[in-house]
Amino acid sequence: MSSSAVEAEAPDLVCQLDSVQGMVDALSAVRWKRHQDAVVELSEHGVVLIVEDTGCLQAKVYLQRELFVRYEYHAEGRPRFGVSLGLFVDCLNSFSAPGRSSMIEIQYPGPDMQLLIKSVDSLDACIYAEIRTRIPDTISWDYNFEPAGSTPLTFTVKSAALKEAIDDLEWPGSSIQINLQPDPPCITFKGEGHGDLQIDFTYYVNTDLVIAFHCDCQVSYRYKYKFLRATTSNLPSSVIKDNRGSKLTIGRGGMLKVQHLVSVARSATSHPHIDSAGHQQPSRIAYIEFFVKSEVDE
Repeated sequence: MSSSAVEAEAPDLVCQLDSVQGMVDALSAVRWKRHQDAVVELSEHGVVLIVEDTGCLQAKVYLQRELFVRYEYHAEGRPRFGVSLGLFVDCLNSFSAPGRSSMIEIQYPGPDMQLLIKSVDSLDACIYAEIRTRIPDTISWDYNFEPAGSTPLTFTVKSAALKEAIDDLEWPGSSIQINLQPDPPCITFKGEGHGDLQIDFTYYVNTDLVIAFHCDCQVSYRYKYKFLRATTSNLPSSVIKDNRGSKLTIGRGGMLKVQHLVSVARSATSHPHIDSAGHQQPSRIAYIEFFVKSEVDE
């Protein structure tokens, strides 16, 4: 068989990952309900998974190619396929064993356009899985994020504090108002339901919780509680344990962007991606982004 024929039959992507649990954590962060369809986009730069809900909430998981031990990309353009997020996560979980890092190989497409996953680090047995994919739905709304002005309206708060604040503001069917004011620099989360509850993060006062704050004018927007809660409801324990920060930015029209960093490093104490000072290299981080539309007054 000629080399050109072999090349033509090469799958779009063959990649290997040495931290299954890290990938499970990253994908679980955007799993806010039992049945969710996801769109997966492949490129030479890595893998992006996109989920959305009723045109008001969208989330993206960025798995850069540096996360993978092996990343062989043969496609032209950026192929996309649809998959059940819950099925994908549950399948990956079957390859993850407590206390040890498992190596897996992911290939797309298979002979019938399946997503193929197999274990590659065991001499005794091989776990193999096929996930049926589908033609992806068109993303229903434009998530292009535009800044609200010349100065970004943004703040970074400890992820654990953000999750706790949003959990505490729960009122059935309610909205949450986020208010930013420059002087004194303060972020206010306010929930309204059978009563009112307000949580303030004052910059310079809560320096252990508020890491950064940039705002040159007072702004206030409301967001549906269930969509805001989805941005933190499934944060993996590693994010809380590592005491990471989450960045929130308010864009044009009140569009809220919430960004998290999730570790995709192996659990072993020594690993080539950990430097001598014990700091994790940026390439071992999955980037999570949520986009939440603000509520419009009737």
